[in-house]
Amino acid sequence: MSLFAVGLIGIAVMVGLILLGVNIGMSMFLVGFIGYAYCVDVGAAFAIFRTVPFTQAASFSLSVIPLFVLMGQFGFHSGITSGLFDAARKWFTWLPGSLSVATIISAAGFSAICGSTIATTATFTTVALPEMRKHGYDDGLATGSIVAGGTLGVLIPPSTVFIVYGLVAEQSIGKLFASGIIPGIILAFLYCVTVVLICKLRKDAAPAHESFTWRERMVSVKGVGPVALLFIAVIGGMFAGVFTANEAAAIGAAIGLIFMIVMRRFSFSALKQCLLESANTTAMIFQVILGAYAFNYFMTATELPMLLAEFVGDLPINRYIIVVFIMIIFMLLGCIMDCLAIILLTAPIFLPIMQTLGFDPIWYGVLMVLASDQGLMTPPVGMSVYIVAGMAKDIPMQKIFSGTMPFVGAIFLCILIVIFFPQISLWLPGILH
Repeated sequence: MSLFAVGLIGIAVMVGLILLGVNIGMSMFLVGFIGYAYCVDVGAAFAIFRTVPFTQAASFSLSVIPLFVLMGQFGFHSGITSGLFDAARKWFTWLPGSLSVATIISAAGFSAICGSTIATTATFTTVALPEMRKHGYDDGLATGSIVAGGTLGVLIPPSTVFIVYGLVAEQSIGKLFASGIIPGIILAFLYCVTVVLICKLRKDAAPAHESFTWRERMVSVKGVGPVALLFIAVIGGMFAGVFTANEAAAIGAAIGLIFMIVMRRFSFSALKQCLLESANTTAMIFQVILGAYAFNYFMTATELPMLLAEFVGDLPINRYIIVVFIMIIFMLLGCIMDCLAIILLTAPIFLPIMQTLGFDPIWYGVLMVLASDQGLMTPPVGMSVYIVAGMAKDIPMQKIFSGTMPFVGAIFLCILIVIFFPQISLWLPGILH
């Protein structure tokens, strides 16, 4: 049997294991180990996989992940999201569906200091959902806007998905962070337009709200201060070259802890919870990363990525058609697996193809994140949907899924915009040269 065929069988077996419910990281590790042993040698497989997990987990570059996760936990437990949401709802009360719009805008702001879809979704389910239900919002619109806002956490920096992609693709994390800012703003804008259109088409989706004076609006701006300060200190300092991504993450975590103390949310039990949740999230991410490294060794042994790159590069069709086809694959994969797993699984396969076609790896990274992002809100996986459903048990899951569908269309439109106007994602990274 040819190595090419072995590689295809390995991919099929791994997807099958995932569909059967086997842990994604473990699925990649098992297939990678067995496949590498078959292609090379059992002794060589044991020699590599005896050392790779430790060397990769001990890598200094990966320390940025737990630090940014910890920063997000401190930001979440400090309660700064309440002030952010209050300011957004008072400034956008003139729009139809203003509470949903406020949820999306404040979720985008919180994503700028969190980077975790789970934390963002859980936070605004707690903060925004009761407020929208109190004002008579349709449950589909209310939960759909929360799920959509939560997905911004994988695009707006500091994004753990961009960090992992940067490590795997050997690209600058700072440039990847910069590449997600403008597409993230555009996606948030498209989400808000979606809310307005829903409210225009369905008058019962969101009733009118009370108005606020300019004085009330100006006073509410102070609630944005902590988030803005943390973003400027961390992301701004990193873009300015004051410190590296690892140093930025450490500084962000320290500032987040200070916010907990200043806002009187600090306690040893809260600190313990932050540390435990950060450890759990980091362990999950590292497990997927180590599994992906094992799988990448197997893919390299089969030469499947290189052969596919050569084959696709010689196809007599427009290269943008190939990009759209790959984006469709990402969107389908998003229905059965996590965004991070998709990036790690497909990067060694599709990245060589994109480079052969002459596309920028930074631009491709943004498209990967956008295309796989919709998996957070579509069945059967829809992680963000399950988070909302678990916290709002009286809302049927099918109602939440139906509420997210219009926002999936917004993601697809954003993908097309980034494809046809690549400078949207490449302009800011270009400034960092």
